[in-house]
Amino acid sequence: MKTLALYNVKGGVGKSAAAVNLAYLAAASGLRTLVWDLDSQAASSWYLHANGEAAKAKQVLAGDTPVSRLVRPTPYEDLSVIPAEFSYRYFDILLKKVEPPREALKRLLKPFASQYDLAVLDCPPALSHLADNIFHAADLVMVPVVPTWLSLRAFEQLREYFNQEGFSQKKLKPFYSMADRRRSLHRELLEQPPEVMRGAAEAVIPYSSMVERMGEHQAPIAAYAPSDDPALTAYAELWLEASKTLGL
Repeated sequence: MKTLALYNVKGGVGKSAAAVNLAYLAAASGLRTLVWDLDSQAASSWYLHANGEAAKAKQVLAGDTPVSRLVRPTPYEDLSVIPAEFSYRYFDILLKKVEPPREALKRLLKPFASQYDLAVLDCPPALSHLADNIFHAADLVMVPVVPTWLSLRAFEQLREYFNQEGFSQKKLKPFYSMADRRRSLHRELLEQPPEVMRGAAEAVIPYSSMVERMGEHQAPIAAYAPSDDPALTAYAELWLEASKTLGL
């Protein structure tokens, strides 16, 4: 099983939308896919109709709840989800008590390897013990970056953190998200990407009403958008790049 994390230090950059859409496209390609929503805001859980009570963070880490019982079905074939719960905001505090400190999440994911081909992690926007666990467990960390200098600075900080903490830079794959070509700064940064975006995905996720309508439809874009929709096409291209990197 491969593990793909959607992560950014900043919030509001399209992370959950990317997690849900990439997971849907992976499942549509025939891969048995599991989304684990690690963000206490539970956006991915909501998009995927994760019904039923979610396990508390303390129960998850203590092993009081068998991991197989955490999984909920979604309306989509080959796509399941472990929903988030508000207590997930304490994940970071609880992880401080786990030894070894960076391996808890990888251990929790291991039993799913016989059932799934891909795990997609929707991650909260913070550098923390949970983030360290995510970076250790993930085969690929995709980072949505809005074409603004502040968002680029946040990605540079993440790269510096990877260097300082000994995580492999090869795991990091940024991509432009919420790109609006009507804005001159966005156009400039898309046409002349700065050095920090070297090695970024070629796919660019546009700023789109279709993405915003995910909340209205409570569904991935492919469930309601026309097949030629630019945002859907961009996510499909991004998934092809991600799957190639992961060897899927």
